[in-house]
Amino acid sequence: MPGFTAMRDDLLRQLESSQTGLTSAQARFRFLRDGPNALEEAPKVPAWRRFLTQFESPLVILLILAALVAAVLGEWLDSAAIGIIVLLNAAFGFIQENRAERAIAALQDMVALKATVLRDGVEMLVDARNLVTGDVILLPEGSKVPADGRLLESFSLQVDEAALTGESVASEKDARASIAADAPLAERTNAVFMGTHVRRGRARAIVVKTGMRTELGKIAGLVQGIGEPPTPLQVKLEQLGRRLGFLAVCVCVLVFLSGLWSGVPLADIFLISVSLAVAAVPEGLPAVVTITLAIGVQRMARRHALVRRLPAVETLGCATIIGTDKTGTLTKNEMTVRHVWTDGAMVDVSGTGFSSQGTLSQTGKPVGRHVALDRLLECGVYCNSASLTANGVLGDPTEGALLVLSEKAGVSVQDLRRQGTLVEEVPFSSERKMMSVVRERDGKRTVYCKGAPEVLLKRCTRVLWEDTASVLTSAVEKKILARNESFAKAGLRVLALAYREGAKGSGIEQGLTFLGLVAMYDPPRDEVRESVRKAQAAGIRVVMITGDNPLTAQSVAREIGLEADRVSDGHAVSAATDAELDRLCAGCSVFARVSPEDKLRIVASLKRLGQVVAVTGDGVNDAPAIKTADIGVAMGITGTDVAKESADMVIADDDFSSIVAAVEEGRTVYDNIVKSVLYLVSCNIGEVLTIFAAIALGLGRAFGIESPLAPIHILWMNLVTDGMPALALGMEPKEPDAMRRPPRRRDDAVFSRARFLRAAFVGVWMALGTLLLYWTYLENQPEKAVTVAFSTLIFFQLFFALSSRSERHPLWHVGFWKNPWVWLAILAAAFLQLVAVQWPVANGVFQTVPLAAPDWLNIVAVCVTLLVAVETLKTAKKWG
Repeated sequence: MPGFTAMRDDLLRQLESSQTGLTSAQARFRFLRDGPNALEEAPKVPAWRRFLTQFESPLVILLILAALVAAVLGEWLDSAAIGIIVLLNAAFGFIQENRAERAIAALQDMVALKATVLRDGVEMLVDARNLVTGDVILLPEGSKVPADGRLLESFSLQVDEAALTGESVASEKDARASIAADAPLAERTNAVFMGTHVRRGRARAIVVKTGMRTELGKIAGLVQGIGEPPTPLQVKLEQLGRRLGFLAVCVCVLVFLSGLWSGVPLADIFLISVSLAVAAVPEGLPAVVTITLAIGVQRMARRHALVRRLPAVETLGCATIIGTDKTGTLTKNEMTVRHVWTDGAMVDVSGTGFSSQGTLSQTGKPVGRHVALDRLLECGVYCNSASLTANGVLGDPTEGALLVLSEKAGVSVQDLRRQGTLVEEVPFSSERKMMSVVRERDGKRTVYCKGAPEVLLKRCTRVLWEDTASVLTSAVEKKILARNESFAKAGLRVLALAYREGAKGSGIEQGLTFLGLVAMYDPPRDEVRESVRKAQAAGIRVVMITGDNPLTAQSVAREIGLEADRVSDGHAVSAATDAELDRLCAGCSVFARVSPEDKLRIVASLKRLGQVVAVTGDGVNDAPAIKTADIGVAMGITGTDVAKESADMVIADDDFSSIVAAVEEGRTVYDNIVKSVLYLVSCNIGEVLTIFAAIALGLGRAFGIESPLAPIHILWMNLVTDGMPALALGMEPKEPDAMRRPPRRRDDAVFSRARFLRAAFVGVWMALGTLLLYWTYLENQPEKAVTVAFSTLIFFQLFFALSSRSERHPLWHVGFWKNPWVWLAILAAAFLQLVAVQWPVANGVFQTVPLAAPDWLNIVAVCVTLLVAVETLKTAKKWG
């Protein structure tokens, strides 16, 4: 394999590549030969082993022991039935876990690393796993290096190699450097390595090693990920399960002792108590929560919000602040140059978007070419990292707009770029707010700069006026700033351009000659005003945090419905103490001309004020603010790889509305998990109370019946009426008022006192209704009593599944048929129960007898009372 010590031209020949990259045919062949550019994953746990983990629960082990005890005591039917139910439960849990894993894996594919590569001489975006040796890759600032490569060219390049070397300071890189063959990793200054990040500058490199052959691949065993840790909600629910388990064991001990005291045979009361302990604990809850989270994540993905960390799904429902960028998030990021101000005159530009169809005119007449305009167009093309393609612009939209401006003026971008060579580049940064390049042509070097007008003007000493470079007087400077202010008030984004002939030595960005202003319009997204209103109605405050001009920010803020009477700039933020900043952040919703450090302080201040903050970012320097926020949000289109890796969520379309949609889905996920928890616990309380009360009161003893439910009945309910409806509730669509109520508190209990009282109410109602029918049939048709009690409890739970579709709203409000999965689960469970009761073969297994139509009518009449009661309380606002 060619090494990093080879000269660039020699390396290109050895890899049979060129400065314009491989052909598509070469890339395909090498991919088939070498395999994907990916690290080997840790071996997956085999399916059979994952199936066996379903039997590791202490409750399942207890159930297996109960089946063995039943067999020893000669209760072969009970033993076989318990064994079958255990297997069915295990299969159900295995299927649920597989489904959740597939959902999460699919989402990981959606946020897979992309790389910009030259193929057939054309820039294109490909999955990083498709890179091969010999590919020429482009590495802009903020990108993650996708493979080991030798630099072909570099400009002010600094790479964070902490993942490989442990060095916290970014490494300086230079394509022209020569290194020794035995140079350690940290000293290979002409190379870049997979898994590192471009912190500053940009580069072009040729891929030398891929996949497990890279430096990162050599230590892949050390960096392979471990499983996703449980989310805070999952931890809370696990604690709830343990508490319920303790209570269930206590109740079951009482049932066992009560049964022994009442003379129930030891084998019978033992099996009943064990089965009740299993049924009383919602052991299916973790799987239901995982599936519900996975469903929520998939819904978010369909709405362009890609979740990278599961806890973000929960936290979204608590968000009280959305701190958002302006450009590309609130606006379309479709920059169009509307005006050019140069040589003291206004030039109007027609056309929209990135089409080169358009003209330059003054007072309605075509503009004649002159030195100042030509120089300005030249500067806009040279001080620029974007490129025009058949599909639009590749790169920053602002830079793309400058290229389109040149084409509209009849100046070919390609022709201009062929003239001379790029010698040096000082990249744009949020701190400097400007960019500079040095180009050499015919032995002469020229500096071209662009940036914020107030920043660039301070570096200018001359102005190109009437085709002559004159001294920049204070009067002319005031005139320029006044024109900049008028553009900004109109909501236009303004860039200043300048140049300097001769660029040797230090201080190349001083003594510049001012060329003019370019004013661009970036319209707000069509749906953003409604999304802002929706967020505000949901109790979420929207805060604009932008590096743009304060007047431009204020104009856009007003246009989209933000409170914009007060605008704070970066100077005010950086000069404020923490206490002063807290007061400022409490009342200001628009921050402009802020640096990444200012943004970080704003986020920290909002958190000190007790807010739950979601904040967006796209640049390398946004990473600290993204990490500090409660929910870090990166942009999928304009966001750098560094920003994406720091984020909890990536917005695929860079649209503010997608963030609001994600908040809505986050609230829905939490609502649905609570519904499933309330449903499962309520049903379990009903089962426990029914058996406990019947045995304690000795209701069936005179007829030789010890319990209204046999062990097989309890386990059947655990499988049929616990699992399917609880999962279906996790698929419930959003509540009608999901975005019309304030955010929930972060420390709100999943199973609050109010919810426990509701669960107890439902459980008591189920127990009373079941025992009422049980006692009635004991008096009249004792042979049917157990079957009726069994079916009554089942149908109580199915009717309650309908009521569980909303905590606050009656069924007619949420839409009777909006969740077909609930109906499917209810109908399936009802059908299976009918089979267990009416099919002669099942009668022997389930210890049931067939029921007549009047019996079923009695069961439905009693069970529907719970649905009526709960829906009446909801309508009267006495439930939720």
